Amino acid sequence: MKLFKTTPQPPDGYAILLDNLKQTTAELQNTYANLENVVDPDLIDYYIYQAKAVQMRYKFLLGCVKKIEGNYSLPS
Repeated sequence: MKLFKTTPQPPDGYAILLDNLKQTTAELQNTYANLENVVDPDLIDYYIYQAKAVQMRYKFLLGCVKKIEGNYSLPS
């Protein structure tokens, strides 16, 4: 018989996942800032593609975080 109800803990990689999400957010902000400051058409194309790639990584990481948070009762 259990005396205390324990809540399941997220996997060890959860903190790393959150850190990667923060880094990706910073990288996306940096990419947008660079995009606003370039005038060369080739660099504009480069930063547009980079922004799209970082957005896709952010979406993937956010989905992973939401999946983990949906499976575990995380403390606020």
